[in-house]
Amino acid sequence: MNRGSLALLAALVLGAGAPAPAIDPAAVDAALDPVKAPGTVLIARGDTVVYERAFGRVDPTGLAEHQLGQVWRWASVTKQVTATIAMQEVAAGRLDLDAPIIRYLPDSKAPNAETITSRMLMQHISGLPRTDEAPVGRDDWPVFYSVDLDSPETGRAWCEGPTKRKPGQEFFYGDCDFIMMAAVIEATSGKSYDALVAERITQPLGLESVGLFPRAEPAMPGFAEGKPESTAFRLENFGGAGALYGTTHDLLAFDRALMTGRLIPEAHRAQMWDGKPQYGYAALGQWSFAVPLKDCGDTPVRIIERRGFIGGVALRNIILPDQDMVIIMTSNRAEAEAAFGEIWQQAGITHDVMRAALCATGAPQ
Repeated sequence: MNRGSLALLAALVLGAGAPAPAIDPAAVDAALDPVKAPGTVLIARGDTVVYERAFGRVDPTGLAEHQLGQVWRWASVTKQVTATIAMQEVAAGRLDLDAPIIRYLPDSKAPNAETITSRMLMQHISGLPRTDEAPVGRDDWPVFYSVDLDSPETGRAWCEGPTKRKPGQEFFYGDCDFIMMAAVIEATSGKSYDALVAERITQPLGLESVGLFPRAEPAMPGFAEGKPESTAFRLENFGGAGALYGTTHDLLAFDRALMTGRLIPEAHRAQMWDGKPQYGYAALGQWSFAVPLKDCGDTPVRIIERRGFIGGVALRNIILPDQDMVIIMTSNRAEAEAAFGEIWQQAGITHDVMRAALCATGAPQ
């Protein structure tokens, strides 16, 4: 969400929605696009899946159709998991969101390590370098994502490099913020990022398919412009910003544990879900805003949105706290990122699926 959207979005943000009516499956079906965004959709109310469908072809030139239960890269939905673990560290008293990161990373070479805070990292206002500012390699991918993890051209080493931006000046989305955030929580906990994910998320929630790339078995392949996605990037280089994978039911289990207070206390979740208008309603590792849906009454719906997009795979993880609902959509087409659209613009597949889920009788109820 860019700065130009703020005036419109601010005008729409008025309050929260009410419990949703029964879902009309045909209305959800009509909102889907099996050509531009083939994949899966899952809608849950409480702990019950009330709609789930796989549709379209895996390969645009093949015959195999999408199936439920497949493993997908979570891409930047990983940031939502990283933020949750960070808030666990806050709840345990080991992390102060407003303390400079130099407190936890005394060896940091980041130019502004004495000013940057964990809150700034998770709101993307740290001023750290952006990976698309790195040297460009094969298929126009930044070298950052293609070199070995121990290379100074990737990971924390590169993210702590020179930058002309000052902390706190502007929203500037980038993976370096969460690669550094992963380093912070490793320092406060004394454990590696993959160990934290295992001990705090996958093991207590019983998520056997969730892990951190590289993965022994391939996850869902991506496609762009009718062709297999580039092989120029390594998913493991996304680290705490984008390297997790799992099924949609795994993601639902994470969402439900987050919604019900199983992962972090309610007060810490509220802080994590506090979207700031001046930063395009960015919260900590996700977006939090409220908008009405088109032709669905004037009552705004409070939305926690976390999207992911790497190569030829795109997904949306939508939490609707006031309706006690979750909507998860996945696609293995790069074109789906644009087709999913922006909810606040009241257009695109995400908005239309949400409208179909919440407005069967013309307005959220």
